[in-house]
Amino acid sequence: MKQYYTFLTAAVFGLAFLSPSHAQDPQGSAAAGEKKIAMCIGCHGISGYQSSFPEVHKVPMISGQSAAYIATALKAYKSGERRHPTMRSVAKGLTDQDMLDVAAYYEQHGKPIKAPAELPAPAAQVAQLLEKGGCVGCHGNNFSQPVSPEFPKIAGQHKDYLYVALKSYKAGKQAVWGRENAIMTGIVEQFNANELKLLAQYLGSQPGELKVIPQSKFR
Repeated sequence: MKQYYTFLTAAVFGLAFLSPSHAQDPQGSAAAGEKKIAMCIGCHGISGYQSSFPEVHKVPMISGQSAAYIATALKAYKSGERRHPTMRSVAKGLTDQDMLDVAAYYEQHGKPIKAPAELPAPAAQVAQLLEKGGCVGCHGNNFSQPVSPEFPKIAGQHKDYLYVALKSYKAGKQAVWGRENAIMTGIVEQFNANELKLLAQYLGSQPGELKVIPQSKFR
């Protein structure tokens, strides 16, 4: 597992080194994004709102999430790499610039929350699962400072959503709610459902920077 962790970390930094400068990438506008979030508010702007597909779970918190991750996720829904029907229908109606604008809006949405630099040591079983999955190598020591902005902040995210998201990588191409991602698929295949639930419960119970900000549909 240490060899896998080392390989994963090297791969992440290698990709970052080979990527073009982020300064040359198209930029999103939070002001423009505020005018494009009507389809987002109905789920992500309601405290406690739950989805019933593929099972009942709270929709993810996106206010305070990395803009690069939000844009990457939206592109994955649009391309079919992620196959959640509702999210795919929303993403298919967005241009690349729309996605960048919406992502920029939600990254700065609301008063910023600063996650603690270090978290309390997890229970021994959870610590072993985190090490086995190499979770810190991508999501950071406090799971709120990923090594790449295209990776999500996951500390404090809804536990039931995290569990469904992890299971979706196991589903892969075999279901309408599956996700395709070579790194995540390889990681979750190491765990059974109970172990994924333990990971989701631990990560969701940690203090993080994500939040739900109630928003009116009438704008």
